[in-house]
Amino acid sequence: MRDKNKQEVQDSGSPAWMATFADMMTLLLTFFILLFSMSTVDIAKYKAFASAFDGGSGVLDGDINTGSEIMMGDGMTQLPGIENSVIDGQEEQYKRKKLEEMEREIKEHLSKYSIDQEVETSNNGEYITLKFDDILLFDTGKADLKEEATQVLDRVGILLEEYLQQPELNLAFEGHTDNIPINTRQFPSNWELSAARAIAVAKYYIEEMHFNPAQISTEGLGEYVPLEPNDTAEGRATNRRVEIKIMNIPSR
Repeated sequence: MRDKNKQEVQDSGSPAWMATFADMMTLLLTFFILLFSMSTVDIAKYKAFASAFDGGSGVLDGDINTGSEIMMGDGMTQLPGIENSVIDGQEEQYKRKKLEEMEREIKEHLSKYSIDQEVETSNNGEYITLKFDDILLFDTGKADLKEEATQVLDRVGILLEEYLQQPELNLAFEGHTDNIPINTRQFPSNWELSAARAIAVAKYYIEEMHFNPAQISTEGLGEYVPLEPNDTAEGRATNRRVEIKIMNIPSR
């Protein structure tokens, strides 16, 4: 006869189906995280999605951060710095646009004074270069400015003076020669000649037009940065030049 005082043993804990359901949810979550990691995220759409859960409760509570990083519940950082990369791209686009506008303004200025044949401009996306042929500025083997050169420098300087009102801008003066050696008491090599020519142009702007020396640098590069091969007279003439680079264009 069954002992009436003996109690039946009952199972404790969650129902058996709960374990299977939890495993399935874990697999689904892993699957969607994998898809998310391989996808390209539209920041605007993601923020709109995230804002729908902002302040709410549930499994996403505390998992979404709409700042510069997106954090999952396990502390894993997803897409770090993605907002910064978007901002950097916008700033670079703004800088390129500003360079294009500045280059257009310079060309119009040179054309206005009919010196667009004497001074060439170029824009590499980082800075603007003004190129002066050495025959315009100096006699052969010399670093003293020609008298007629000052008129061209003055007209270019009118615009450069305006740009230097922006304290972040700098002017880099570079001297270049061809590969024909020079060996004089004043200029033992093309290094000294190219440096002296860059300094002569920079000093003219500092002394005659009162440019801020703190915004100016000079460099002599000799024959080592040619624009054309030095095996023809035309190529050597192209390589003998002074360049003014307008640097540190702000991106905002």
